[in-house]
Amino acid sequence: MEVWYLSEEGTEQVEGGSAQVGAAIRELGQVEPAPAPSSNVHVLSIIGQIEGHTVLPPQNKTTKYEHVMPQLVAIEQNPSIEGLLLLLNTVGGDVEAGLAISELLAGMTKPSVSIVLGGGHSIAVPIAVSCSYSLIAPTATMTIHPLRLAGQLVIGTQQTYEYLERMQERVIKFVAEHSRCTPDAFRELMFKTGELLRDVGTVLVGEAAVKAGLIDAVGTLSDGLKKLNELISIRRRIGTGSAEAVH
Repeated sequence: MEVWYLSEEGTEQVEGGSAQVGAAIRELGQVEPAPAPSSNVHVLSIIGQIEGHTVLPPQNKTTKYEHVMPQLVAIEQNPSIEGLLLLLNTVGGDVEAGLAISELLAGMTKPSVSIVLGGGHSIAVPIAVSCSYSLIAPTATMTIHPLRLAGQLVIGTQQTYEYLERMQERVIKFVAEHSRCTPDAFRELMFKTGELLRDVGTVLVGEAAVKAGLIDAVGTLSDGLKKLNELISIRRRIGTGSAEAVH
């Protein structure tokens, strides 16, 4: 009988039977359950606020780009992983961190499926559309609004507005290239008035995000896994060298 337990140094194996199990429980308070069967699909979640170069307060739930990017590289290089399921429930966050994650996702040769659950707001939109296929839950929402400078001193000069405009164009260009939404249509959603209180922008719920051309279909977990397995099968037949085979 193989038993694993958690110690300060990490996960260790206990040789033997129930006596060792009892000792592990007495000393450490718990025994790690049996390892789950291996899967060819890796699940990655983007939650809370996407943290940039500034550390957010500890009460904020965050996704750190420096943690996500090495994982994506490891997924791409691991031969036992054939697909990525990306779960999104985020308020958005740092623009450049979000774009960095989006570019890595778009550059993967392995198929990926994103599912917007709860919310996929602001810079989460490029992340959602960067995958091979995107889904949104019927009750999930996506907020599209102009870029903002938050938590820092803003100098109201022409150069500041030009900088924001250039950064905004980077987001618009990426979304248009990885979805069915044209740049003009995305700008229209971004600068729409009368929908958000004291703000400009658009909130898309479920099917509305599909009609806008941002998301491919409405669906949740079973739909995402079904589509991902389809893309994995296509990649096996065509070959493993090209991202175009699954994007």
